[in-house]
Amino acid sequence: MSALDQVRDVRPVASGSRGWRRVRPYVLPVIGLLVGLVFLAPYLVMLLNAFRPSADIVQAPGSLLPREWQWDTFSQVLGDDRFLSWLKTSLIVAAASTALVIVVAVPAAYFTARFRFPGRTAFLLLVLVTQMFSPTALVVGIYREWFNLNMVNTYGALILTNAAFNLAFATWILHGFFSSIPQEIEEAAHLDGCSRLTTLRRVMLPLTRPGLVTAVIFTFIAAWNEYVVALTLMLDDAKKPLPVGLTSYVTGYEQHWDQLFAASIIAIVPVVILFAVIEKHLVGGLTAGSVK
Repeated sequence: MSALDQVRDVRPVASGSRGWRRVRPYVLPVIGLLVGLVFLAPYLVMLLNAFRPSADIVQAPGSLLPREWQWDTFSQVLGDDRFLSWLKTSLIVAAASTALVIVVAVPAAYFTARFRFPGRTAFLLLVLVTQMFSPTALVVGIYREWFNLNMVNTYGALILTNAAFNLAFATWILHGFFSSIPQEIEEAAHLDGCSRLTTLRRVMLPLTRPGLVTAVIFTFIAAWNEYVVALTLMLDDAKKPLPVGLTSYVTGYEQHWDQLFAASIIAIVPVVILFAVIEKHLVGGLTAGSVK
């Protein structure tokens, strides 16, 4: 094949590549917008249903937009003392559970990553196996345990239970991050006079910040959305967390679908705020503190 023929063979490919480069700035944003709309569609439906009366929500055939707009639904929910109590309980339980998990998981993951001790592999496997147990399967035993300790219907029981079920995941995630950090960085810190605790706090934790953020997000969301254990342990209506309390808007005696959708939208906000605040740290800290 001559050089001229080779040029002719390449020419259509190059032309097609140039054509794709021209349309790519327009095609990719459209595809991204369509994918985003697919994921946002359920939340848009919830928002629209919050602005329509309950009778309009259950009316058939339904309509995308409300036939009659109802603008005071969110103010009704935020003015409901029950909702505020449920929101307070969820914030307390989720924040305390997350803090407890991080405080325990960090030293546990660091120790298992840096020290070799008898039964280390079995311990890590045991940590992983605990993730296979569902709270639903253990809820009877959990209730019996807290009943014997006279801690049913207390924040402490719910916080400790949520922390226990999320501790294994956080430990496993952080163990992988600590193991990936070169030991020479730690040895350099020791040569500079840092103690083991100082090295962990000032060198290792900044390097594992993405892992910490991951553990915080997943633990907070899991504790925030937990339903079965909270339904079993929290008997007082004022102490119920949001996932349990929201069911009170639609019962066999009253159906406030508009308030249910509005309360569900509000319940999403704390998780969105948490992710927006700490999302920037997912990449930040990957190399922070590694170079003196």
